[in-house]
Amino acid sequence: MFRLVSLNLNGIRSAATKGFEAWAEGVAADCMGVQEVKAQADTVVGRFDTVAGMRGHFHYADKKGYSGVGLYTRKAPSRMILGIGDAEFDAEGRYVEARFDDVADATFRKLSIVSCYFPSGSSGEARQAAKYRFLALMTPRLKALAAERELILVGDINIAHHEIDLKNWKGNRNNSGFLPEERAWLTSLFDDIGFVDVFRTLNPHPEQYTWWSNRGQARAKNVGWRLDYHLATPKVASCARAEHIYLEQRFSDHAPLVIDYDFTL
Repeated sequence: MFRLVSLNLNGIRSAATKGFEAWAEGVAADCMGVQEVKAQADTVVGRFDTVAGMRGHFHYADKKGYSGVGLYTRKAPSRMILGIGDAEFDAEGRYVEARFDDVADATFRKLSIVSCYFPSGSSGEARQAAKYRFLALMTPRLKALAAERELILVGDINIAHHEIDLKNWKGNRNNSGFLPEERAWLTSLFDDIGFVDVFRTLNPHPEQYTWWSNRGQARAKNVGWRLDYHLATPKVASCARAEHIYLEQRFSDHAPLVIDYDFTL
């Protein structure tokens, strides 16, 4: 069984003070994608570059204390790719990909695991426009990857797909994260390219959220959004066996999303 975790840390130093590393030891993941590291190499190397026996690979933002993604892997990748080849978004540290070209499972030999942090457009029109530019760049990239290898992208997508995926959907129809154009992008990813929302194949139930506002006791009242995903190509998605949103401890404003896959890396 292959255990894959996604977690937006909202700052790796902050998450560490809340027990993130001890939890990671106990969850026994084979791979963990993290987002919003909010640290540079001088902070990470020698302190956070290895967690729970997994080696970390990072794509840092140029701006200190901003964005940044990481991918912790127990098995050494065949190749690491940092960034999507776009100056605007690579400066923000949003994409890290581990390629495994010798997967032990007989059903597929080439697998990519990506940790990605999609932009939020909630701060205003300029950032919403940037979000749309990022989505436009990701479509051909994901399509090309899916044509040549199996792929699981984990991360904070900053989009709730359907009404079931956020508590107050009626009041958020005109807000970033639930705009028709954003939701249509996800629908196209599933319907036109063939990606699978792995969590939803295992758990069709309402009130399954991974992010809560820090205001108004949103987490205590479970007034949340499902913004964190495992997006996978069909063959590897069919290997998913169990999902879990970890709620017992709070490391950030997001909860860890854990999914077990029935294959050996």
